[in-house]
Amino acid sequence: MRLIREEKDFIRDAILLMLPMILQNFVTFSMSMADTFMVGVLGETALAAVTMANSPFYVMQLMIFGVQSGMSVLVAQYHGRGDQEAINRVMGIALFVSTTISGLLAVTAFCIPEQIMRVLTNNADLVEPGAAYTRYVGFSYFFAAISGVYIAAQRSTENPRLGAVLLTVSGALITLPFGIVLPGLNLGTAGAAIATLISRAFEVAVLCVYARFSRRLPLMPRALLHPGRVIAKDFAKYALPVVCNECLWSLAFSLYTVIMGHMADNAPILSAYTIAGNLQRMITPASFAAGGAAAVLIGREIGRGNRDQVQRKAWVLDALALVVGLVCMGIIALVRNVLLRPYILPLMHMEGTACDIAMYMMLIMIFVQPLSSVSLTNIVGVLRGGGDVRYAMLCDVGPLYAVCLPLAALTALVWKLDIRYVYPFMSIDMFVQLFLVIPRLRSGKWIHDVTRTAGELEA
Repeated sequence: MRLIREEKDFIRDAILLMLPMILQNFVTFSMSMADTFMVGVLGETALAAVTMANSPFYVMQLMIFGVQSGMSVLVAQYHGRGDQEAINRVMGIALFVSTTISGLLAVTAFCIPEQIMRVLTNNADLVEPGAAYTRYVGFSYFFAAISGVYIAAQRSTENPRLGAVLLTVSGALITLPFGIVLPGLNLGTAGAAIATLISRAFEVAVLCVYARFSRRLPLMPRALLHPGRVIAKDFAKYALPVVCNECLWSLAFSLYTVIMGHMADNAPILSAYTIAGNLQRMITPASFAAGGAAAVLIGREIGRGNRDQVQRKAWVLDALALVVGLVCMGIIALVRNVLLRPYILPLMHMEGTACDIAMYMMLIMIFVQPLSSVSLTNIVGVLRGGGDVRYAMLCDVGPLYAVCLPLAALTALVWKLDIRYVYPFMSIDMFVQLFLVIPRLRSGKWIHDVTRTAGELEA
């Protein structure tokens, strides 16, 4: 009875963590769509210019996201130990790395925006609007790096509500109103960038006030500003593999686009791929939330010293992830079979071949979604939370580069097969991951206590 009660409490904790994360993931995706809308009203040229201007910031954002995810591995376990000073030390390293990268790029973009745009595109029409956007948007990423580190730390200490509420308020009260008004005041693309900058600065201002009074994670200036070499080495050990993981994963999916771009009659293929991918990201924030919650809870249990219970709880999280995946599977099926062809695709002015390809891609998504949810929870959640970041990276990107990309390139570019034969090979990585992850979970070799004592940290 005691064991059953503990598992029920554990599942309740996981669900309470997941719900705000689902909202935060959905808001983040919605804000990216809102940014596209803000610029889209200025015309096709402005939208293309901003898309090109954002490309270097996108790479930087992936690196910073990797830093935050790597930081969370340490923060969750130190939270389990109740060591707030160590958490501040970890935050100090993450803030230094994130603000250094984003600050250097922001200053560079402000000083030489035209030169940056000429490197990114040879279309003269895109240089001026792209430069106007680039000059200001870099500073928004600087502020986002600061708020992102603190929000990630709060999430890893079982407070995901902060990020969900703050991003919702920031988007609704700041980004959208300013994003509608400023571009129309003869500011063009610069207005959209300034709107985003105001929103991110607002988030940092709110967090400064919140952090001043937070009891869950009080700021300790000495630890924050002088984290020490020991924690810096640990941070590099557990964050760098996550950064590499995110960058390699993103590169792999960019290569998918390149492969499809070299196929015959590629316009409907790329259009369908974009629509199907966006719909999937809109529908499946719960799967990503399940992975995020798993990382926090597994790290917490290891930090508390409950090593003997961690493996059993990993299987409980897998079962929960399977349920989430089945729910997402049902939603994708509903959208595909009821809404996609009669309502969604006509709004995108898609018809004929593109419609058929989009329907097919979403059919494949329906079948792989449950397994994808479990795989994501194991790699991003359980293995990372357990400190097994290198093996997690192997499981995540290994199948992409060893199996999926070679098979997709072979079928598309060498054998010249139809996209209906190519696309399944782009979606089988989670089947390979299953054979890599399950034995690892059973072995228990993934469980690592990455924390140190106060004496070790001071040394």
